[in-house]
Formats: sequence, structure tokens, C-alpha cells
Amino acid sequence: RVSLVVIGHVDAGKSTTTGHLIYKCGGVDQETIAKYEKEANEVGKPTQKFAWVLDNLKAERERGITIDISLWKFATKKYEFTIIDSPGHRDFIKNTITGTSQADVAMLVVDASHGGFEEGIARGGQTREHALLAFTLGVKQMVVAVNKMDDKSVNYSQSRYEDVKSEVATYLKRVGYKPAKVTFVPISGWEGDNITEKSANMSWHDGPTLLDALDKVSAPKRPADKSLRIPIQDVYKIGGIGTVPVGRVETGTMKPGITAQFAPSGITAEVKSCEVHHESLDEVGPGTNVGFNVKNVALKDIRRGDVASDADDNAAKGVTSFEAQIVVMNHPGRIMKGYCPVIDCHTAHVACTFTSIKQKLNRQTGKIVEENPEFIQNGDAAIVTLEPSKPLCVESFAEYPPLGRFTIRDMKQTVAVGVVKSTTKDESA
Repeated sequence: RVSLVVIGHVDAGKSTTTGHLIYKCGGVDQETIAKYEKEANEVGKPTQKFAWVLDNLKAERERGITIDISLWKFATKKYEFTIIDSPGHRDFIKNTITGTSQADVAMLVVDASHGGFEEGIARGGQTREHALLAFTLGVKQMVVAVNKMDDKSVNYSQSRYEDVKSEVATYLKRVGYKPAKVTFVPISGWEGDNITEKSANMSWHDGPTLLDALDKVSAPKRPADKSLRIPIQDVYKIGGIGTVPVGRVETGTMKPGITAQFAPSGITAEVKSCEVHHESLDEVGPGTNVGFNVKNVALKDIRRGDVASDADDNAAKGVTSFEAQIVVMNHPGRIMKGYCPVIDCHTAHVACTFTSIKQKLNRQTGKIVEENPEFIQNGDAAIVTLEPSKPLCVESFAEYPPLGRFTIRDMKQTVAVGVVKSTTKDESA
């Protein structure tokens, strides 16, 4: 099983492309598509039928947690993919962060049309920000779908594709990806060119189709032998069952019968049962989203951003401060001691203060350039100490990678990204 996050600028065609993949290889039957097609035509949006698949499922998903998520899956020869669709609008970045921090592979959808591409890659466009987020949050495998090749302004032109490809490759390299390892595929999400079968309109493309490119990714290794860590995404109160926190098992194994400990609050509770897609399981390993029922805990005692662990096995704790290595990407001025932006780490979203800037580093080599610099700015890498304004649970990147990567946001944009080097645990809880 592989989780795929779909990223890219708004209107690049993410929903249409993803809808097409699901339609061709997944759980949506012809009847449903025909129904959506009819609805899309009735509201005068015929080009939206594939996106409609996704958006209808979205609306259904929002009505409750009982919707069968199998619709969000599609299979290649080798893998079963679960799609985490992330909306492209700037105000959705928070969701994109949560989605991206759970993904194994990113599919970056780029709009090749004249004007569309330029807007997406411009400074304010989301193409850059999403790619950067994906890399920092540890999504090391990327497939780029160069979409809208059927657009009148492109007309399946190879030279336009090569231009777009080289510009995106240059940017991905700056972010940290190795362009040689990133597969680019020219597609039309709407017409279906190169999605699952080779397109006659682009006989010049000798590479894989989108489906083949996804089939060639390597399966992620899941750290099952580490202690249990589950960053909580949501908590539900379910009639007749009780309090059910939901999150993805990042490391270790979740089993009914263990005593769960939640950080940073230190609350403990017995786990009565674990459910995955409405099946009760005796054991849930890394990479799986699980809902687990805990005894005698009120809904308000657990919240998104908490981390569940096994109380008897190296339980997670809150931190009073942590040392991190960061890279400043997009800050208009100087960052000094006392700066207090919001940190997004796993599912937590907490303001943290820079209590010290210890060293400025060379970004490429990691060597120390300056001790105790007065400030850092765009392009600088640094070792800093951060203090959360309210209790927070993070772990060192070396021990628990998913709980040790974070982004720093301010002024509605990602200003820096980083990894946790070490933590000072809060022993009071």
C-alpha cells in the first residue's frame, strides 16, 4: 500500500486527473460516472465529470466518517494507492500540510497552458510552496504530471512540454529533489492522454504513462519495530461506543488492550478496540489510519496534534523546548531571537518562539559559517532553539522522522522548514 498526495496550483487539474485515475483503475463504477456526467452536464460543467467524482465523494466524506474510502483507492500492477487529495488554494495549506505529512509519494500536477503555468510557478503560486512542503515533510518520491497538453495554447506541443519540464526540474532541484529521479509525464487529465494508455497525440513521448510512472515508485519501509506513535488528526464521539481518536500509525504497532498515553497532556486510557475502514483489528501497523476507542476519556481531553503512544513502552512526552535545523525559504526580512511564528509538525499547529539562533550553516555542506549570528534571512540554514507557547509533542527526526519534520508559517505562507535535532522533555506531565 502506498499513499499518494496530489499537489499543485489551484485549477492545475488535480481533481480531474485524480478522478480519471480512479475511474480507470479504481472503485468507481460506470453507473456512478454516468450519473455524475449527467449532473455535470445539467449544471453546465461538462468538463468537470471526473473532478465531480472526487468532489462528490468529498461532500459525502464531509457528512460523516462512515463513507467507504475504497473509492479513494486505485490499483497499479504492483501497488494499491490511497489518495490524499490536497486542495490547491492558499488557505488550504494547513490541510495540505496534514495530508502531505502522511504521504509516501507526491504527484505534482502542473498546468502546461500558456498563462496557467506561469501563474502556478510564480512567486505567489502554489506549485513552489507545495513542492517545498512535500520535500521537507519527507516525501522523497515525486512524479510530475504536466497537464492540459490538450489546451489550445499547447496543442500537444513537445517544445512547450520541454520548456515546462526544464523549469519545474530546475525548481525541484533547488528544493532538494534530484531531477534525474523525478519522472515527468505529459498528460491530459480531461481527455485521458497518457493517463493509463499511451497517447497517439504525443507519439514523441517515449516515457511511461502516468499509471506506469506511479507503478515504478519504491514501496516505503515501515518502522514497525519502534515504539508506538500516532499523531491524532481528529477525535470523534460515537454513540454507544464512546471517544474515538483517529490518526495514522507512524511507528510501532497499535493493539487493543494496551494503555495509551497521550502527549503532551500525559492522559492515559485503556484501548478497547481498533478499527480500520470499519473492521475491528487485533493489530495495526505503520502507515495505516486507525480509529481506536479509549475508555473513560472525555472528548475534550484529546485534541488534534496530540500524540498517542504505549504508556509502557517509551511513552511520548511533551517538550519544553527543542533544537532544530531550519532553512529559511521565504521570509521578507530578518529572523532574530524572539521571533514567534506558527510551527506545523505532524498534525500539531503551535506558535513557538526562537529563544536562540546558535549557528548559521552552509546549506550545501552543513558546515558552520557563523556562531551565534544576530539574525538569519532567506537562503540561510541555521541551528536554532524553539520554545512552544503551549504544550507540544515533537520527537527528534533521527528517532521518529514523521514527528521530527516541521514547517514554519507566518503571514499565510511557509517561511522556513526544518527538522528536530533534539528535545528537552517536559517531565512534569
